[in-house]
Amino acid sequence: MSQLPVIVGFGGINPAGRASSHHAYRRVILDKLDADSRQQTLLSLATLMNLASYKDDQYLNASGEALPLEDLLMQVGQQVIDNTLIRRIHPDWFDVDAVMFNRPADIQGTDGQLRFQLRSRHMPQQVPDNWEVRPLGPGQMEVTISGRCEVIFPDSKTAQVQSAGMLPTGFAPGTLYQSRNHPRNLQMTVFAASDALQSSGVPFERIAARVRPDQIGVYASNSIGQLDDFGFGGLTKFPALGRRTTSKQMPLGYAQMPADFVNAYVLGNVGVTGGALGACATFLYNLRNAVNDIRSGARKVVLVGGSDAPVTPEIIEGFRAMGALAEDKDLLALDGLSTLSDDDYRRACRPFANNCGFTIGESSQFVLLMSDDLALEMGCQIFGSVPDVFVNADGHKKSISAPGIGNYLCMGKAAGMVRTLLGDEALRQRSFVQAHGTSTPQNRVTESHVLNEIARAFGIESWPVAAIKSYLGHSQGTAGGDQLSMSLGTWQYGFIPGIHTTPQIADDVNSSNLLFPHQHLEVGPQGMDAVLLNAKGFGGNNASAPVLSPTVTEQLLERRHGAKAMTHWRQQREAAIAASAAYEDAASKGLSRPIYRYDNGVLEGSDLQISDREVRLPGYEQAVSLVEDNPFKDMC
Repeated sequence: MSQLPVIVGFGGINPAGRASSHHAYRRVILDKLDADSRQQTLLSLATLMNLASYKDDQYLNASGEALPLEDLLMQVGQQVIDNTLIRRIHPDWFDVDAVMFNRPADIQGTDGQLRFQLRSRHMPQQVPDNWEVRPLGPGQMEVTISGRCEVIFPDSKTAQVQSAGMLPTGFAPGTLYQSRNHPRNLQMTVFAASDALQSSGVPFERIAARVRPDQIGVYASNSIGQLDDFGFGGLTKFPALGRRTTSKQMPLGYAQMPADFVNAYVLGNVGVTGGALGACATFLYNLRNAVNDIRSGARKVVLVGGSDAPVTPEIIEGFRAMGALAEDKDLLALDGLSTLSDDDYRRACRPFANNCGFTIGESSQFVLLMSDDLALEMGCQIFGSVPDVFVNADGHKKSISAPGIGNYLCMGKAAGMVRTLLGDEALRQRSFVQAHGTSTPQNRVTESHVLNEIARAFGIESWPVAAIKSYLGHSQGTAGGDQLSMSLGTWQYGFIPGIHTTPQIADDVNSSNLLFPHQHLEVGPQGMDAVLLNAKGFGGNNASAPVLSPTVTEQLLERRHGAKAMTHWRQQREAAIAASAAYEDAASKGLSRPIYRYDNGVLEGSDLQISDREVRLPGYEQAVSLVEDNPFKDMC
């Protein structure tokens, strides 16, 4: 009997804010919220962005002035709104008007004949031996060259792509714990994993006491590693800049490092770990590993995550050179404009519309999965369930970046799973799609054809399609995590976020059996039984995951475990709800801190108690069994 993987906690950080308690989702549908929910989300963002704080039972603005909450939010509310979601790249990330690059120059002169003046910022990083440099004054010098040399001059230029989905401006995850020069991506990981764990309302130590250490798992990674100066980015460019390579840049750059950090500094996990990579499908690949482990009984609880921080000039330039990003000149041409305003940058990502490329984004998202029997036993909150994740490659290809047939297969399987579990009517009338929706001309045609053909095959007449990248940008390998966490909010607040940046569906989009809502679509908290997450990734990495609503999940669990067990679970759940609410209150006031346990309870081999039957670890209530059932009995 397969266990149903149940979502018992989720959290993270993306351009819409903190994921726990549905705050990031609430930022997206802010105009549809009741006054109290809107106030809570604006407060959560304001403290996150260091525009507000809470001390001695008072709310303070950034200047330290005590204000009633309503007055404080009136003062900073617009600033919060303007500095979240997709927007023009803020100088905290890099100066789009002065992006550094190295300009080569071939210089030749006769001894003592060639002289020219340079300002200090144009001097090469390493002065050639045949240069004679004489200071002329502040910031200026005269150079005399003898012979010939090629010199690389540092220079700057204006970025051709100036929009991105950035975390809320002012949020600095590294200041919340002893970050020790961690790459930004790993700082985000510590915050996001902690958010997911603490918002679940069940202390992880209590969960760990109920299972064997090897029944816990962590699957987390990203698609391109840590490419800022503290990771692989600095490792590759520092030598050319004359800067020292550090001992941390190499190890901290690896793409599986989010899982490693969670194991070492958040959970102290000794169970299974791993980091799958699959371009835009990376999060769903890790989710698939977790789902398979729980369904098989190999694992009882798994933390799944992803973390990508690609808003750097080098990564943006790489995608721009591919022709993948929405460049400023193309946005101008698209709307017939001479200049781009802040509102124009906000509308850079336009899935399924006349568009010109995707918008890069950053995000870190984690979800805590548990077997259905353990979730009921522990009295965990249930936010939904993931019965399966389907992955298919594209087969033979001409271009490695071109789309292929794999997405038809995995999306069809996901739809089939929903129909098998819930029936035809649920699939046709009460499901929706979180599309990959990148905002490229090629994606709008190819993905819409996939979705439309699957809808037609299953008799779905008007399948609602959401595209959350229109708000957040494309966070690369973590995009599936954004889709998942933002979908969970629909079952709390009853809205499918509309594709608000898309005023009109492009003529070449296949839409006979699809519904692309431009505005938020009200379906009610129980109007949808399932969402199908879709990732249509570079290189042929396609993944689709059906996610079932909390209501439907509870119905399935009652059929398996009975009404009495569900009544007992609801009674037990009250403690988790109360603890989750306490964390939410502290987090919204800016009082909570990430879990970060450096040099905490480190074990050596001599600390273990080892026999031929089991291994006992100090600090763990249950032992790791060395006695395994023989899976090859027919061969022995």
